[in-house]
Amino acid sequence: MKEKIYIVMPAYNEAENIKKVVQDWYPVVEEICREQEACLMIANDASSDNTFALMEELKKDYPRFVPIDRPHAGHGGTLLFLYHKALEEGADYIFQTDSDGQTDPKEFWSMYRLRKEYDLLIGERTARGDGRSRIMVTRVLRWVVWAVFGVWVRDANTPFRLMNARCLRGILPYIPENFFLSNVAVSAIAVKQKKRICWQPITFKPRQGGVNSINLKRIVKIGFRSLKDLSLINSNLKQKTP
Repeated sequence: MKEKIYIVMPAYNEAENIKKVVQDWYPVVEEICREQEACLMIANDASSDNTFALMEELKKDYPRFVPIDRPHAGHGGTLLFLYHKALEEGADYIFQTDSDGQTDPKEFWSMYRLRKEYDLLIGERTARGDGRSRIMVTRVLRWVVWAVFGVWVRDANTPFRLMNARCLRGILPYIPENFFLSNVAVSAIAVKQKKRICWQPITFKPRQGGVNSINLKRIVKIGFRSLKDLSLINSNLKQKTP
């Protein structure tokens, strides 16, 4: 039986990037489909620009591209929607990246070749061009995860990860609906539960278009909010009941 691999991305106000992102990632889908089944699924998170209209136009030329429009839920909530949607449709593996053009499709293949050996393969951004503020967010979250879960997660919020569906299905019940740092929660729970994880070095390009919304004030806000919200998830884990 053929495996099903879903490549999923959230999109919010990515009109400047979405066409190139689909063009760059769709060949990965086509290559997978030489032996397995695959699709590219992008969920528009109620963008205020014409992101979704562009996605609908792209669908005409890319038959394995699935554009979805939905109410605003934030990055984390949209990711959770995509993960549940892919699982409902029978995905065996789910690969997640963002739709801002900062990741390199060529680096997907090193993860894909190792998919059967690990529960999760997560990118570790060793070469970053996304600015000091984003790097600071990663460092803050690393220490928050340590403080809450007592585990060291090398790059908790990386938007470049290939996940075994069975593993992800066991993790998601612990994460509240629309949780704003869902990838951080997935990473922390996986490390806490001693899942088989492979950290793969990846590059991270500067944002290809649009605006970086992260600043010092927001970094502080993210730190305090994540401390509170991740503590609730850790409490669920200790009780062993999602």
